[in-house]
Parts: sequence; structure tokens; C-alpha cells
Amino acid sequence: MRISVPTETAPREHRVALAPESAGRLIKSGLEVAVQRGAGQRAGFRDDAYSSIGAVLVDDARAAFSGSGVIVKVQPPTRDEVALTSEGATLVSLMRPGQHAEIAQELAKRRVNALALELVPRITRAQSMDVLSSQSTVAGYKAVLLGAAELGKFLPMLTTAAGNVSPAKVFVIGAGVSGLQAIATARRLGGVVSAFDVRPAAKEQVESLGASFIAADLVSASAETAGGYARVQTDDEQHRTLSAIAGHIKDVDLVITTAQIPGRRAPMLVTADMVQTMRAGSVIVDLAVETGGNCELSKAGETVRAFDVTIIGPLNLASSVAFHASQMFGRNILALLQHLVKDGRLAVDPADEITGAMLLTYEGKVMK
Repeated sequence: MRISVPTETAPREHRVALAPESAGRLIKSGLEVAVQRGAGQRAGFRDDAYSSIGAVLVDDARAAFSGSGVIVKVQPPTRDEVALTSEGATLVSLMRPGQHAEIAQELAKRRVNALALELVPRITRAQSMDVLSSQSTVAGYKAVLLGAAELGKFLPMLTTAAGNVSPAKVFVIGAGVSGLQAIATARRLGGVVSAFDVRPAAKEQVESLGASFIAADLVSASAETAGGYARVQTDDEQHRTLSAIAGHIKDVDLVITTAQIPGRRAPMLVTADMVQTMRAGSVIVDLAVETGGNCELSKAGETVRAFDVTIIGPLNLASSVAFHASQMFGRNILALLQHLVKDGRLAVDPADEITGAMLLTYEGKVMK
């Protein structure tokens, strides 16, 4: 069975779906891996890194997409890429279910079985396949670096010949995977870190990283869904949440917002009025900007300045750390393929709790 890795064509995308280490493990298991020339170049993986582990190099997208049983990608396919895909093949990539209905229909017409990586179920045996978690780790790390670079202050406390420098105060809103990584990174850089979340597990996790947890009285067992995400708040809960954030945000230097709700617009947690109360020179990095944003003033892909505060709305932040993001993404893909491949053949079983949850199209039908 042949697994193909085409070059990503989406804007700002520098990752590759399989780094050489993961491709090599698939090859050692008896599978064939074909990589489009240059597919890993922007992530720091030259063609010879693939050829040296036994991968076949192909010259163009047509050769990568056609004639393969499985195609693995980072970003959703374009219409042109769908047209190149062999009928009956299996496509594994991020698919943004609900946002690309026409692409799903085209895949179904070609009887391509499409597995959406966003839909990996949050169960123990699927953790190693969860690209959202691995890429959120990258984004949380990089968000702090972006904020620190924009902030006109040191993050750590310094003792110098010119006197002492107080550490910057960092506030992380949302303590999921990206939020916890942001906390850990800000702490390593010497910032005084505080965080907020409404889920019960978050308080212990935040404090274990050496950060303080604000508004613990707002934590509720009912705030968390069965999948581990925060649910949509009631009007009263939202009012109390906004009040707690407003009372804290005026005294911090760097804010990292990460709160998202699957399938919905990101909750608005930092209003324009709150931004106006912040210190001059403060910075906000809104990691939820691609789903609407946690800050009222953030704009996707732009850096906005309002009330002497800089608000950064980064897009596809994981791609900016392409080498390690690709390694992590590739390990997730490897784990998924090891689950799907039985005796050298791909088994796409809609009754399987992992496979079934991920199927966007199957045997000519759009499943979600």
C-alpha cells in the first residue's frame, strides 16, 4: 500500500504531514511512502532526508495524489487536489467540517474516504493521534514569544548595575493545551503568571505549573462537557466571568487568550472597555482569532493598536514553528495509520469508535 505526502499549497503553511522519522517507521513496517519533491523543504526537511530512509520522491502533485491508497495532508484539499485524487483512495487531513461543504461533496463524488483530523475523539487510546492538541502546544509556546517580542518590557526580574527590573505580569485566559503551554513558557521566561478557566481540572493544572489561578469561585463541574471542553456559559455565568477578567486584566502586561468552544464562535472575554483599562504598552495575543476571537478588538491576521495596547491576531501559528510542528503532526498521523492498517492493508471501519468519529465522507456519502 502506498502512502503519499504532497506539498502543502495553502498560504502561510510551512508544515509537512509526515516528517522523515515518521515516514521511516511506516516504511520499516512494510508500507511504501511517496513524497512530493520539496514537500518538507519549508519545515527544514530536505528531499534527501526522505530518500535516505527509503521514501520514493515524486515530481509533482499529480504524481503524489494519483495512484495512492492513502494521501496525508495538513490543510484541507483544494478542488484541484480533489480532482487529482484517485477514486476510492483515503484522504487524511484537517478538513474543517462544516466550513467546506462543497469540498466534502466533491470527495464523496469521487468515493474518497476522508478522515478529518479535527474529529479525533477525546478518548485515551486516541490521544496519540490528536493533532489539535499537538499543534495547540506549538501555538501556546509561540504566542508567548510573539507577545514578549512586542512587549516593551523584560519578562524576567533582573538585577543590574542600573538597578532592579520587576518581572512582567502575564495573564492566560483558558487553560487547555495551548493555555497550559503558554503558562509553562511564560514561567520559563521569568514572568509572573496568572490564569483563568471555568473547568474544575484547570485549577490544579495551572497551579502545578507555578501560576496563580484567579476567580476560583467561578469554577464549576457543570462547566465542562464530556469531551473535556468548556460549554457555552449562561448569561449570568458570562457576566460573572467578564467581571472577574475585568478586575484582573488592568494590572497585567501580557495577555494570552486561548478559549474556544468546538463548533461555535469563540467566547468574547476581553471587551473594548477592558482593553481601555489596561496599562499603556500592554500586549494581547488572541489565539482564538481564527474562530472569531476572545478579544473584541482583535482582527484575524492583523496587529491592531487601540488605547495604547497592541492586539495580535495570529493565523496558523503552529506553522511558524514548522520543524517541530511537523514532527509532532507526523507522529499523530503515524499513530492513526498504525491503527488503520491491518496486515499491510487499510481498514476503514465506520463502526470503529475512532475511525467512525473521524469519517467526513465514506463510500460516496457525506457523513457529517
